[in-house]
Amino acid sequence: MFREDLSRNFGIILHDVARLLRLSYDRRMRALGLTRSQWWVLTHLYRNDGVTQSELAQVLEIDKPSLGRLLDRMETSGWVTREEDAKDRRAKRVLLTQEVGPAMKKMRAAAAETRKEALFEISEREQEQFVDTLLKLKANLASLENRTFCEESSLEKTTESLGQ
Repeated sequence: MFREDLSRNFGIILHDVARLLRLSYDRRMRALGLTRSQWWVLTHLYRNDGVTQSELAQVLEIDKPSLGRLLDRMETSGWVTREEDAKDRRAKRVLLTQEVGPAMKKMRAAAAETRKEALFEISEREQEQFVDTLLKLKANLASLENRTFCEESSLEKTTESLGQ
């Protein structure tokens, strides 16, 4: 049986690093009384406040009913609100509240501390190069996903028109 040496496989290393970052941050967030699901939602809203509930479910890669229940609890806690979308009454926009401000400040400080620990003994130049490389990887993969989506969409349209 073929065995590949995976010790330098960047996909596996990247996955392991992301998992370890989440675990380290989880520990800090537990001290604030936040679950991973909660801090993940708050972080995404911090990046893009006012997204629709559907968009948030998609980016978090969770089903809409599960996110709805989580948002119910977070809304009860006063951390988020949901408002009707001005253009689509069926859609709900999710927004951070003013009450979550102090928690967000602590979350951002904990995130900075987590990054600082992860980047220990890595020079500023290496850090910049690392981030630049990650951004290129992200762009490459996003482009590939977009091309694949366009190709699948085109194929579906062709198949539909042939079936009619």
